[in-house]
Amino acid sequence: MVNRIVRREFLAQGMAAASAVVATPLLQRAAAAEEEKPVRLGFVGVGGRGTGLMQIVVRMQGVTVPAVCDVNPAAVARAQKVATDANQEKPEGYQKGPEDFRRMVQRDDLDAVITATPWEWHTPVAVAAMQAGKYAATEVPAALTLEECWQLVRTSEASGMPCMMLENWSFRRDNLAVLNMIRAGLLGEIVHCHCAHSHNCMHWYFDGQGNPRWSGEHLLRRNADQYPTHSLGPVLSWMDIHCGDRIDHLVAMSTRSLGIKDQLVRKYGDDHPAAKLPYQQGDIITTLAKTAKGNTIVVNMDMQLPRPYDNRWMIQGTRGLYNEQRNAVYLEGVSPQHEQWEPFPPYQEKYDHSLWKNASAEILSTGHGGPDGIELREFIASVRKRTQAPIDVYDSVVMSVILPLSQQSIAQGSLPVKCPDFTGGKWESAPPKFAVDS
Repeated sequence: MVNRIVRREFLAQGMAAASAVVATPLLQRAAAAEEEKPVRLGFVGVGGRGTGLMQIVVRMQGVTVPAVCDVNPAAVARAQKVATDANQEKPEGYQKGPEDFRRMVQRDDLDAVITATPWEWHTPVAVAAMQAGKYAATEVPAALTLEECWQLVRTSEASGMPCMMLENWSFRRDNLAVLNMIRAGLLGEIVHCHCAHSHNCMHWYFDGQGNPRWSGEHLLRRNADQYPTHSLGPVLSWMDIHCGDRIDHLVAMSTRSLGIKDQLVRKYGDDHPAAKLPYQQGDIITTLAKTAKGNTIVVNMDMQLPRPYDNRWMIQGTRGLYNEQRNAVYLEGVSPQHEQWEPFPPYQEKYDHSLWKNASAEILSTGHGGPDGIELREFIASVRKRTQAPIDVYDSVVMSVILPLSQQSIAQGSLPVKCPDFTGGKWESAPPKFAVDS
């Protein structure tokens, strides 16, 4: 993929081997100029989320936004103002229908395309961007169907262009500290993980009058874990998925669908049209996945019932475990009291990841308390250096494929469903790749 040497790297390496001397000031200046070369981003989908991401990148040094695309002219105009307010040139707007992104990705002045559209456009935009020779970054999920997952993988492999799903919870400070603890061996051999996305999202599914938004339409179309990536974001690296292990198969089951109508009726009344719609989505989806090595992962979707926000991460190994709800750890032979919890914050400080220790105050002030800025900073760095994206296409699709596979298992009475090996066997020998700390 992007491990191939670009021309400038080949020339630099060849010169170093031939001369066996330190780099001249001329070469040093050339390398510095390359580092400072602007990264040019195009945005497809500049509603609320897309605008938020764009507001972050236009304030980053060495980043420009030459083009934006949206079906809503008002959204395009707002995005253009975001750029000009940051003292950038006004981006060209693309607003001639839902597929106008295909014109935009053909521009010669774009290095990467970031997608923040409704879900059904994530794969088409990313595929078009890669086919046009651009890096692709997409909001979650990267794909809705098994076929879309394969489209992303095959296009990335054929084009040599990375595709990254912007799963910001992979970059949370606590999750990265836990990753460092696991890699330091504090938890022993990892065997099990529980994760969840527990968040009453009725405000996101429905507008202020109770009518389904584009996201709410998906509640009518299928019964599945429709938002698995926030749950699985940190779990893949914690459990070495695609770096010595992979998800082999899963089973999924659903509760009844009661919460959606109950909340609508209590807020808008029995006669509200949305309260009478035939929702397929169950209130809580529980998926149990087994890996090739024999480890297990429980993934829980809980997004239609009243509750406080929680991710309920728990990662367990042969020598200890971490529990996000308790904000605590227990480490055999390390914790002061036998089989008693101790606070996690001192461990977070000790094992704080360099991605956070090296983050500027401006980055730390970005969305969700910093993860949004860090993931965008790292993606942009990979585009500038022409290296693999922080989250590669294989990890992007395996987080996303839980949606269609859980739907299939539920529809078949919770029968086991095999998970494809999107890496084609590369997982068996691949070393750890995500956020490897120095």
